[in-house]
Amino acid sequence: MIGVVYMYGKLVKPQAMDTAMAFHRFHKELPFTAAEYGRRLAQTRAAMDRAGLDALLITDPSNMAWLTGYDGWSFYVHQGVVIQHDFDPVWWGRRQDSNGAVRTVWMADERVWGYADSFVQSTECHPMDDLAERLVYIGLERARLGVEMENYYYSAKAHSALSAAMPKATLVDATAMVNWERGIKSDEEILFMRRAAAISEKIIDGLVERVEPGIPKNEIVAGVYRDALHGIDGHWGDYPAIVPLLPSGSDAAAPHLTWDGRPFANGEATFFEISGCYRRYHAPFCRTIFLGQPDDTILRAEAALVEGLEAGLDVARPGARASDIAAALAAPLDRAGIARSARCGYPIGLSYPPDWGERTISLRAEDETVLQAGMTFHFMPGLWMEDWGLEITESILIRDNGPAETFCNRPRKLYVKP
Repeated sequence: MIGVVYMYGKLVKPQAMDTAMAFHRFHKELPFTAAEYGRRLAQTRAAMDRAGLDALLITDPSNMAWLTGYDGWSFYVHQGVVIQHDFDPVWWGRRQDSNGAVRTVWMADERVWGYADSFVQSTECHPMDDLAERLVYIGLERARLGVEMENYYYSAKAHSALSAAMPKATLVDATAMVNWERGIKSDEEILFMRRAAAISEKIIDGLVERVEPGIPKNEIVAGVYRDALHGIDGHWGDYPAIVPLLPSGSDAAAPHLTWDGRPFANGEATFFEISGCYRRYHAPFCRTIFLGQPDDTILRAEAALVEGLEAGLDVARPGARASDIAAALAAPLDRAGIARSARCGYPIGLSYPPDWGERTISLRAEDETVLQAGMTFHFMPGLWMEDWGLEITESILIRDNGPAETFCNRPRKLYVKP
């Protein structure tokens, strides 16, 4: 038998709890209201009901935070949130991280379960053995249990261990179940994204001011982090889920290179893919700076890209499809003879490393998902050609009426510094 079910007590069966009461009794300074967390939990339970699930194991830290408020850099070890229909959620993870859980989740301390450190990176036992024993003890031995199989944080070994330890249960793939429920943002979430966007603008303004030939890239990135973490208007900056990306010249053909100590040089374009982050909410924003005089190829690409970006913003309305945005972007690029095969956007919001996307909708020709008011996307029509690259992007909000709103407000252009 496991020694503890939460930090300071014995293994106990759960009791039904009043979510709002638990929230107000145990915590005072959470990012969102009790009503907001209650809404999210109700949506998730409805999705579970549609899928015929008795319980759901969430291991994606973004989904964990969205449902419970948990916020800690502990996703390098096994952890999760267990959702049932009739009980408040349970946070489960490494015992030393239970200290962080009781300080950040809205649930009562009794809903925090910590496993012993002997399970961490052991070749003799697995943390899922601990979780399985707990789930069996609270009556889920024969449950239909949803798990996030296509997830950075739920390994093949974890699934194998959980399956072996719960042979009478049925493990059901519930990948992205919670991600889809996160798609339409509440007013509270949009406010956080606006604050993140203000930080993104500050970062880009600083880049345009400071990038010059001869300055090492790492020094510029130090400035990016300074602006990102200082925040703006009294709102502090959080760490983004992706580090700054800033390849130059021919390296800009590769969209995901970071930085080194090489100095910026004349005659090169550098795109900067960054995001401000406020309380884990992101507003990615990309602009390109050219040092010197760009040639006609890049200038023609700039014109076509901006035309396509603005056309995509115009069609990004409730009732349109994700594919409509992609088609609007593609038309001027096709006319300019620019072949672009990658998707041009994805949903954004709350996220943890290694990705600030929500991994549901893709803005591409094959995705027929209908847009709804309150959805938020990084409209990301980057161009990565054979020996150069160009990024001019926007984070957008689908409004009740009219074209999409951009979270940031900076010129859509190639920034040229002669």
